[in-house]
Amino acid sequence: MARSDSPSAPDTARHLVAIVGRPNVGKSAIFNRLAGRRIAIVHDQPGVTRDRITAPARAETQHPFAIIDTGGIGATLDDGFAEQVAAEVDIAIETADMILFVVDGMEGITTIDESLALQLRRSNHPVLLLVNKVDHEKHDGSEVEFASLGFSPTLPVSAAHGRGFERLTRAIDTTLSKLPPPQAATSVPSKDPIKVAIVGRPNVGKSSLINAILGEQRTIVSDVAGTTRDAVDVPFELGGKHYQLIDTAGIRKRTRRDSSVEVFSVMRSEKSIRRADICALVVDGAAGITSQDRRIARMILEEHKPCVILSNKFDLFHPDAPRKDRLEFLTDIIRRELFFLHYAPMMALSALKGQHVNRLFHVIQQVQEASARPISTGELNRLLEQALHRNPPPLRKQKRLNLLYASALKSDRPGPIPVPHYVFFINKKALMSDDYLRYLENQIRKANPFEGLPIRIDLRARPPRKKSG
Repeated sequence: MARSDSPSAPDTARHLVAIVGRPNVGKSAIFNRLAGRRIAIVHDQPGVTRDRITAPARAETQHPFAIIDTGGIGATLDDGFAEQVAAEVDIAIETADMILFVVDGMEGITTIDESLALQLRRSNHPVLLLVNKVDHEKHDGSEVEFASLGFSPTLPVSAAHGRGFERLTRAIDTTLSKLPPPQAATSVPSKDPIKVAIVGRPNVGKSSLINAILGEQRTIVSDVAGTTRDAVDVPFELGGKHYQLIDTAGIRKRTRRDSSVEVFSVMRSEKSIRRADICALVVDGAAGITSQDRRIARMILEEHKPCVILSNKFDLFHPDAPRKDRLEFLTDIIRRELFFLHYAPMMALSALKGQHVNRLFHVIQQVQEASARPISTGELNRLLEQALHRNPPPLRKQKRLNLLYASALKSDRPGPIPVPHYVFFINKKALMSDDYLRYLENQIRKANPFEGLPIRIDLRARPPRKKSG
């Protein structure tokens, strides 16, 4: 498995530069500034960043590098994540080739800064000390106070205004030039991976699933709803195929989003659905399908995304009954509650116990193979003609639908899993009922099931004839 987890994967071997520091000193803002776009959530609430997030730096340097944002060290968080966040930073330090140690130029040195400085000096990593929030010329010189931490050079920067970042990138480039070349293992394959968005409401086991897939504690797992806040991209390779797992924040109803951080997290999750090649909708099999599960499922449907339904916690679903009976019962429930995702294959698994987890990629491969077998325009018109003959459209206001022609289009979103897209040329849109459109779609699926794939159908009406005279 590749080490970096960038939203825009590097195509060459890169050094890894970790950004560390106590909470709320501006690490995520520095990360976003170096990445050249907003990836990490920036907020003045301590402890917002919890997982490691990696992205390639956009700066033009002789030595390409990727940056790792980490959770704040020494956080006194009311939800009990301080220990796990500190562990995440330890892993980042262990993984990185170089450290950017960030302190707050407005607050001065704290005991946490001093403790972290001691830990970093023992790491034998090159360290650049960044004094952030030096937003104005009148604040220049405030970095002198931090000389006692024992790092040189000390660079004043302002992530909010971009001050000092040209000097910072030059200093990073100079430091990396003194290091051995990065190992090839740190690079992400140039071949485009299949982007798999792991989506669902809070606390259904999305992060547990990713950890089970990777075989390590890659993302923070907790039974506290809302643990994952950023959309974390994790490269993964299995059987020679490359994937990019997108671990998203749990999506709750808008009325239940209790902070601006959560609102921003949900926006990221919705964006992750849009940029994914396929969505893995995780539901809690033991708790049953909720209205929020249905809302997320409809979001996937509206974005015309390929989909797989993962029923997690299957080990807790009527555990004393025979497995075959349990599976049939669970399948009936999910098919009834999520009837509009009838094309999505369903899996029952247990992320906590690692049961049937990697079968997900076998199912994704089946969906990809189905997308590679499109129906041609000629075949489409023949089967629609037969469907109309078997079941003619009903009269509506003394007029009948007339399907003039159908055309198979190339996907407007090229990628590893293209969605079948058709245009029906008809006499009048108002004559096409939803029921009859579903009937025609079902006839297409009889010829080609397109497992896991939605079918996009656009209707185009014949323009009205001009009246003579």
